[in-house]
Order: sequence, then C-alpha cells, then structure tokens
Amino acid sequence: MKAERLFRILGLVDESLVEEAVSASSPAAVQRRHPWRRLAAAAACLAVICGGVFLAGTFRMGGSTGEADGGSVPGESGDGHNAGTTFMSYAGPVFPLTTAETDTGLTAERTVTWDFAPGTYQDGSPRQWGAQVTDDYVLTNPTEADVTVTALYPFAGSLADLGTIAPAVSADGVQAEATLYAGAYAGGFRDAGVDDGSTWNLAPPASWEDYAALLESGDYLAQALGAAPVLDIPVTVYRFSDFQAPHEEYDAATQAVEFTIDPEQTTILSYGFNGLSLDDETGWRRYDYFVPDGIRSESELKLLVVLGADIGDYTLQGYANGACEEAIGGVSCTVTRQETTLDAVLTELCQAELHDSGQSAQWPGLDQLPIPLYQRAVTEALLTSGLLADTPADRYTDGRLDDFLWDVLVQERVLYLAFPVTVPAGGSVTVSAELWKAPSYDYGCSGSENVGLQGYDLVTSLGSALDFTGQTAALVNTDTIEIVRQNLGFDLENGVTEVAMDLTEPHYYLEIRPLEE
Repeated sequence: MKAERLFRILGLVDESLVEEAVSASSPAAVQRRHPWRRLAAAAACLAVICGGVFLAGTFRMGGSTGEADGGSVPGESGDGHNAGTTFMSYAGPVFPLTTAETDTGLTAERTVTWDFAPGTYQDGSPRQWGAQVTDDYVLTNPTEADVTVTALYPFAGSLADLGTIAPAVSADGVQAEATLYAGAYAGGFRDAGVDDGSTWNLAPPASWEDYAALLESGDYLAQALGAAPVLDIPVTVYRFSDFQAPHEEYDAATQAVEFTIDPEQTTILSYGFNGLSLDDETGWRRYDYFVPDGIRSESELKLLVVLGADIGDYTLQGYANGACEEAIGGVSCTVTRQETTLDAVLTELCQAELHDSGQSAQWPGLDQLPIPLYQRAVTEALLTSGLLADTPADRYTDGRLDDFLWDVLVQERVLYLAFPVTVPAGGSVTVSAELWKAPSYDYGCSGSENVGLQGYDLVTSLGSALDFTGQTAALVNTDTIEIVRQNLGFDLENGVTEVAMDLTEPHYYLEIRPLEE
C-alpha cells in the first residue's frame, strides 16, 4: 500500500485516486514522493484567487498544512461572553510581558492599544488589514533597593514571519537591545482527511486555549531559555555535484541513485532530491532529482545523509523525466563521500535554506535569521517529531530535510524577546512593545458567514510572572471599522474606546469588520 501512503502524505485522499495508484503500482511496491512545498504554493494561489489571504504556517484548508475545522462558530455580541469565533486561520493572542525571574517584588500596570489606522500595500492599494498594537507596562519597585530583571516579551508567529511580526521593545523610551529566543512548535499533527490517527499534516494552534495549555506550566518557556540540544552524531554524507544531462533533448532529465539498506541499521536523510521510491520489505531505495539546468529553480546542493550502517554499493542512472521509467544516457554527476557529524550538516543546510528562502520578497529579512536559533529549532524538531524522535510524525518518515527545514520556518510557535530592565528603588520604568498584529480570519472562498471578519485575542496573565495591579484596553483610529463581537466593553457609537479589564478574566477578544467606503 505504498501508493496509498503517498496520497496520505500529499493530502489527496480521494479513494478513486488511491485505488488507481494502488492498481498501477509495480510488484516492487514502489512509493513515489515529491516535495510538499509545491503543493503548498498551489494552495496559496487558490486562497488568493478565492479572495482570502494566505499566511505561511497557518493555512488550514486542506492540503499539506491542515484542513479547515468545519467553519466558524460565532459567539454572542456584547460584554461577558468569552467564546468568540473559532476562525479557520488563528493568529494567536497578544501575550503579557513576563520576566525570567520570579518573585521580583515589582508590580505592573498594563495598557494595550489597538491602532486601526488604514495602511496601504506596497502597490499603493488601500487596505484595512491587521492592527498596530502598543503594549505598555509601568513597572513599579516599592522596595528600597534597585531591582534588575530580564524582561521577556512573548509573541506568536513563525520564524519565517519575523521580518513583519517582531516587536520593537523599549524601556523609558530607549530602544532595548533584545535577544531572540524561540519556543518549540506550538501545534501538533493530524491526519490527511481520513480519521485514521495518522500524522501527515500540520495542526497549528486553533485557539487561545491551545496556547494556554502550552504555557501554563512554565515548561515551554524553560525549554526555550534552556541549553540547546547537540546532535554530535557521526554521519556519512554523499554529495552530488558537477551535473551533466542532455537538456536540449530532455528538459526534465533526471538522475537517480539506487541502493539497498537494512532499515533497522540505517536511516537516510535527504536534501535536494525530488523523489523517493522504496520497498520496505527488501530495503531497496531509489532517490532521484531533476538535473539542474541553470533555468529551473532547482537546488544544486544535493546530499544523502546516512545515519548508522553505510549504504555500501550504489548505482547511478539517468532518466528522461521524474517518472524514472525511460532510461537515457548522457546523464552524469560526481559523488563525494564524507564522514562528519549531523550538527555540521544541519549548519550547512540551515544556511542554504535561509539563503534560498530569503531571496523571496514574501519573507523579508529571513536571510538575517540567526543560524544558531534556526538550527536549534530544527534540532529540537528532529528529536520530537522527525526521524530522531521515538515516534516520528508520518509527515517526516521519508527523511526529506527540504520539507522538514521549511516546516520549521513556518510552524507557529511562541517567540521571546529578552532584554534587561532596572527599576530603581521606589521608582518605576515604562516598558513598551510595539508590533503589527495580523488578525485571525476565515478564508474568502469558504462560504463562512464570517468572511471579512478580523479577530484579535488578548490574554491577561497567561505565562507571566508579573504582579499586575491593573490592565486597560484601548482603541484608536476606529473610523474605518465596526465592532462585530467582543467581551471588552467598547462602545464606538458613544465614544467608549478605553476600558478596564478584569484581572480574573484570562482571555479577551475583539472582532471587527472594515467599513465599506
């Protein structure tokens, strides 16, 4: 049933497709696998065409990163209702400031302000999407000695989106030099549309309660701030280079490498390969790639990383295309064998991934992401859901590092900006975080009654060690929006744009809709 497994991976679970693939498979039970990222890009195009917005890492409408949760569940209007809408794409709440230390003796007053001033896209078209959030704290020291703490400002998002979502933090108006820490993937995995307990697809957090379950114990923050795991594991690397192929006759010329392993003794991780065919019973493997031609967007970094027993003898063969059915001549490459460590390989691949992905205007600043931070996130993911985990997610069982490295970039997580703050004896310091906050939303082609609605969440004390004495929420530049649902108490018609929040209420929500001109 290798063909069925392939369709589970890709999220194509139409039973007729599965039957067709199974009936067409060879006696060797060959499985063919291709990159997920191309499917994700196609799904993104669909979301845009339908009038929705695609945000990497939160696409939840089927395909490679998850499936819609069955539509939105509207909450009631007005104060006191704590349900809100369950959106198809959830952007995460605004979290409270915390400190690395506990029992600091400091008290805190908080004011969160959403600014709905209209902006414009780069092409000059008007928009009303997202809000500028200012999250202010007055930290007061009632003691007779100065108190220095490591302030931690948490925010939800992905490593790929850091260029647009990272807050600017300051203390008494002076911009702070902050260190970035990344928590682990905040979501989980789910099936590909068939309730079979499989883990082919990403399942990002869908509500503030998911973040509450993640942060309440403090373990998540402790892991983010703790020592990074080290994968000083010996590996054998096969590098493929110096590619040649008759591209003038075969524009999809393909190179394949075949060998047989004992799956109990050998684990293979690949990078830069487009397909994998295998037979688990015999241990036969065939990895293949389109031979780079200088035109197609194809990585020239192609590696097979062998953990455990080496692969031994292998054969190389050229094919007319990626189906690997019509053998051709004139296809060649140089294969270099190297013994190194997995850590060294991951450093190289993280650098390559950031360089390649950072060329896209969709991910501004991605090529500036610190390599150690990225590599740490990759290492942690390999140990928790990749092939080095006790129970790897089905999504990663083929060891394709291209997809794995990309997933780590776009997975939703909680990130932390750490910076020192000294509050003088008997005095106070104002700490401020300014960030652009994307809304939660439903997809434009979903048929949901909440299309066009923008949701914003706030949590009052989740994960914070601060002793809050008061919290306030405020709105500015509200002329172009209407409030549809909330539990805050704003009343735009009567000019109520600032409200005190109840510190015993863990979660507040605000759902707005832009007004038509």
